[in-house]
Amino acid sequence: MLDEHGISVTSKILALLEAFSHETPALTLTELSRRTGLSLPTVHRRAAELVAWGALERGPDRRYRVGLRLWEVAALSPRGHGIRDIALPFLQHLYDVTKQQHIHLSVRNHLDVVILERLSAPSAPQAVSRAGGRFGTFATGAGLVLLAHAPEDVREEYLRGPLPRYAVNTVTDPVRVRSVLAAVRRRGYSSSDRMMGPEIHCVGAPIYGPDGSVVAAVSICFRVGSQSLQEIAPSIRSTARNISQALADPFPP
Repeated sequence: MLDEHGISVTSKILALLEAFSHETPALTLTELSRRTGLSLPTVHRRAAELVAWGALERGPDRRYRVGLRLWEVAALSPRGHGIRDIALPFLQHLYDVTKQQHIHLSVRNHLDVVILERLSAPSAPQAVSRAGGRFGTFATGAGLVLLAHAPEDVREEYLRGPLPRYAVNTVTDPVRVRSVLAAVRRRGYSSSDRMMGPEIHCVGAPIYGPDGSVVAAVSICFRVGSQSLQEIAPSIRSTARNISQALADPFPP
């Protein structure tokens, strides 16, 4: 169904939801109108519908926030909480054994990496990553795994774009990136050595679904020098295998 200016009602509702972010979790009608390019009357009508359904909530400050009903629906996603619920005990065990600074469970959404879960040590430095966060980069330990096992056309689409440099060690030459990704597939794990920062080393491993395809990645980030790759790689690969087995048979006898 199309209404004013040929934009569908569904597109307008999705634009309103997309206006919210981790940095801007609460917005007024005026801010929603400015962010979406929709008129105030249109924003008022659609926001009222979303509030009535529970996708948005309106606080005493007259600002709108994402509602719990939307979270309930999102929790049904098998690529989100479904994988997370099965993987969480294994992630917790990995954290207890290694005591590393940050442990991530991530999936690929086309050219983005989405973090499903993060476990962090109390002494860990503030991380830019968070559960539910999205990154348009594959320079991390999990990102290298997910890109290495993505369909070839996805890899090539990513490599055609500008590859951002985060640190001196960030690989931005497409030819070198292809070599790095081939090594990830060959070894069964990734090593992002100071590619995201001068003191950060991340190691990741693939998680396979019941059909044999890579559906997620588990990774560990730690300070350079605090652990060796030879110490971390076996633990991360073992955790990934255990999660893969649990996904294949979530209700073992």
